[in-house]
Amino acid sequence: MRWNLSPKQNLETVTHLAQALGIDPLLSSLLVQRGITTFDQAKRFFRPSLEELHDPFLMQDMDLAVKRIQQAIEAQENILVYGDYDVDGTTSVALLSSYLKTYYPNIATYIPDRYDEGYGVSYKGIDFAQDNDITLIIALDCGIKAIEKVAYASKKGIDFIICDHHRPGAKLPKAVAVLDPKRDDCSYPYKELCGCGVGFKLIQALGV
Repeated sequence: MRWNLSPKQNLETVTHLAQALGIDPLLSSLLVQRGITTFDQAKRFFRPSLEELHDPFLMQDMDLAVKRIQQAIEAQENILVYGDYDVDGTTSVALLSSYLKTYYPNIATYIPDRYDEGYGVSYKGIDFAQDNDITLIIALDCGIKAIEKVAYASKKGIDFIICDHHRPGAKLPKAVAVLDPKRDDCSYPYKELCGCGVGFKLIQALGV
């Protein structure tokens, strides 16, 4: 990883924004560093509107993910919401599972053991799904490079939907859908979503 230092902000811009917002210049400097230089831009940053959200279906494979989840619900399949044990993974699992449970009961969650399984999709997690008659796993904040594990699950009759934000490798797993804004073929405008952000976009699409 390489660190890039942002260029020094224009003092006049920082001062003008601080005065317009009535805030400390230090905070104004941080906003300018993010490209926020006017009162209107700051207002949109601090008071965002749902109307400003990008269309979730701009994300590659979003239509396939929604279709598969709807099929699972119609067929009364058991769904496993799987995520890493870090903050992004656990909040992703909490967000998506709590949403799905508002209208569908057959939802289980799985967080891999830090020491026994490590990061990412694990064989143990897939075996847990098989043992509990789960036929669809939605992986959040992980899975973009789990080619062998997705193939392993497929042999057991378990489908995968991957919601990740890490940079893909040369090949993608053969999942039903792979949601990742960093895919080369993904036209979603904002590329820096976290894993929980990708999960949120899936919820947005399911709610359309």
